Amino acid sequence: MAATNKILALWSHPAGPKTIHFWAPTFKWGVIIANLLDSSKSPEELSYPQQAAIAGSALVWAKYSTVVTPKNWNLFSSSIGMAATAGYQLARKIQHDFSSTQNF
Repeated sequence: MAATNKILALWSHPAGPKTIHFWAPTFKWGVIIANLLDSSKSPEELSYPQQAAIAGSALVWAKYSTVVTPKNWNLFSSSIGMAATAGYQLARKIQHDFSSTQNF
């Protein structure tokens, strides 16, 4: 009975699956997956502006998700995931570029 109540509460939540507030952040996980798949790319193929834009906008959306009513934890978690994967890609790119310049 308790599980049914929790499912009904999620379904009826103002940021639940009946709203765009649920589905938009859910589809943002696709960007996170794509960024994780890019981990197999050479760091030379990564773009500073693209990864910086992903990280920056993700942090803005993470903050926004905590100040709106109702709080949108799905948006928060997907935004933190985007910022983390973009940060990882930026670190790979910086490390590669720094180590490449040291060899000259």
